[in-house]
Amino acid sequence: MANRMEPPKPGGEPPKSEAAAAPAKAVEAAAGRGGIKGFLPLLLALAAMPVMAYVTTTFVLLPKMEQAMGSGNASEAKAKASKPAGGHGESAAKGKAESKAKEKKVSVPLKKVLVNVAGTQATRYLLANLSLVGAGEEFNKVMAEQQDKLVDVASSILAGKTLTDLEKPGARNLMRTELISAFNNCLGENLVEEIYFTEFAVQ
Repeated sequence: MANRMEPPKPGGEPPKSEAAAAPAKAVEAAAGRGGIKGFLPLLLALAAMPVMAYVTTTFVLLPKMEQAMGSGNASEAKAKASKPAGGHGESAAKGKAESKAKEKKVSVPLKKVLVNVAGTQATRYLLANLSLVGAGEEFNKVMAEQQDKLVDVASSILAGKTLTDLEKPGARNLMRTELISAFNNCLGENLVEEIYFTEFAVQ
């Protein structure tokens, strides 16, 4: 026969034929197809979310942020413009520094400095001619008044240098920096801006 009955199982349900099982399989397949259709809107929404996020960010959020930043910068510039010039000590000091920088540079020669080289038992000496550079007529006047004091400061610093110190690479630049700092400390303000060695000899 085409439809053979399965032998009955002891204590179980009566056997089903293959013909009877076919409708059940068809129902299950249909239910499976209906389940995918049920999830289709959710899948479409998930796929559309990145596109919607990009569109929202590009055309809504970024223009608003740029507008807010632009208005903030404009208000800050307005506040800066409304501040009175020279209202603070810092701006006044800056103005003074700028006016000092605009003044004509003046070069004032210092008297010759002749000292023994340290560690040579007075057998070697250093001869140096210095020219000090600053700004304005005030600098010229102060240098003339403080000439002897500055020569003494230069002598003290140069007399402490050994032959090894004098032979180091960049020795003159190091001494130049040291002398500028010492002179300005001695004068009580930063008047000396640069120093030139017009003569420098070790004998």
